[in-house]
Amino acid sequence: MSNPLVQLSDADLKAISAALKSRRLRPEYTTLKLRSLIDASRASDVAAHLNQLAENDFVEKQIFCVIQTILDDRQSGRGSEPPIDLVTSGPEAPGVANRDTSVVVREMFTHAKKSVTVIGYAVYQGQQVFEALAKRMEEDPDLNVRFFLDIARSNQDTTSSEILVSKYAHRFKSKQWPTGSRLPEVYYDPRSISDDEKVRSSLHAKCVVIDGRDVFVSSANFTKAGQERNIEVGLRIESQWLAARLTNHFESLISGDLVRRAF
Repeated sequence: MSNPLVQLSDADLKAISAALKSRRLRPEYTTLKLRSLIDASRASDVAAHLNQLAENDFVEKQIFCVIQTILDDRQSGRGSEPPIDLVTSGPEAPGVANRDTSVVVREMFTHAKKSVTVIGYAVYQGQQVFEALAKRMEEDPDLNVRFFLDIARSNQDTTSSEILVSKYAHRFKSKQWPTGSRLPEVYYDPRSISDDEKVRSSLHAKCVVIDGRDVFVSSANFTKAGQERNIEVGLRIESQWLAARLTNHFESLISGDLVRRAF
């Protein structure tokens, strides 16, 4: 099993380092203590690893140095390139320390401060996938969240477009979004439910943009399988330029009435 510390983001590693340095974090390392510092889904593994280091006579200062070494290695490896992380779903390859899709997505949602743009094709078991985002939206009522999702019309389906959108909205609210939480704005491509098969299309992109600087582009759908089990590949890139290009593209689709709001 790979070192769980290398699976953490720079922000999470720095949070642990600061807590060790100030002695707010001391043995015994518990999941509860770590959950207050880092992504909750990683807290148990990290606590177990820190306790193992402590059993091997690593004191806080030494663990602090281990974490700083990981951060230094990352920084030296990046050089002049923009910060890019390889993110994968599926089986963990021996000796490879890529970031996990589900962990990265939850981490991005958890740290959002101003805006979140989610573009996705398929959503399934969304109440789990979007739990961290819904919680963050409740914590910050000013957080601006927009979804661009695919609403599909199957062949031979003659249901009116209005009813298809209404059914999708009901299904999303009741099954794909955490119950009782503030809803995001949801947009769709009207061509996807066109009566004319020749112009029908899919909103097939899968990406997330956070706070105009943090971008994640992936093959993974917003499903439990896509986030955790399927073999998927994505890139997380810290780039204001790329984030602006992506968000401007979808904002232009809204202003040009090329996508429409479902709810």
